[in-house]
Amino acid sequence: MMTKRIEAGEKLTGRTWRADTVQLFLYNAAIWNPHRIHYDLPYTQEAEGHPQLLIDGPLQGDWLTQMVYEWLGENGTLTAFRYSNRRAAYVGDVLSTVGEVTAVDGDTVTLDLRITNQRGEATTVGNATVVIESGH
Repeated sequence: MMTKRIEAGEKLTGRTWRADTVQLFLYNAAIWNPHRIHYDLPYTQEAEGHPQLLIDGPLQGDWLTQMVYEWLGENGTLTAFRYSNRRAAYVGDVLSTVGEVTAVDGDTVTLDLRITNQRGEATTVGNATVVIESGH
């Protein structure tokens, strides 16, 4: 069985996300995050000065790891992951995950990851290292 060779420059299949208030409520309940900027719009606008509810940084990190796992499938293991939130993302924003292979060293693959908003601005950047199982 012939398999595709992974090379630097290969793009990961991304996804577009539009978080809504229900998703934010459920996500924050699941991670026990009581910060009101994710569910209380009057508080968010009046006390914190944001135009809309904020989309969690950890949720964006989860979207990046989901993209990596979908690309990787059953062909390997995620061995390292880091991300950093760089810009606020709000309910109503259209966020897109994008990724690219930046290096291949034997079975070890390094990935550059990011989430951009509808204006093309990076809200979250990150990187990951995966180990591809032999024969893939």
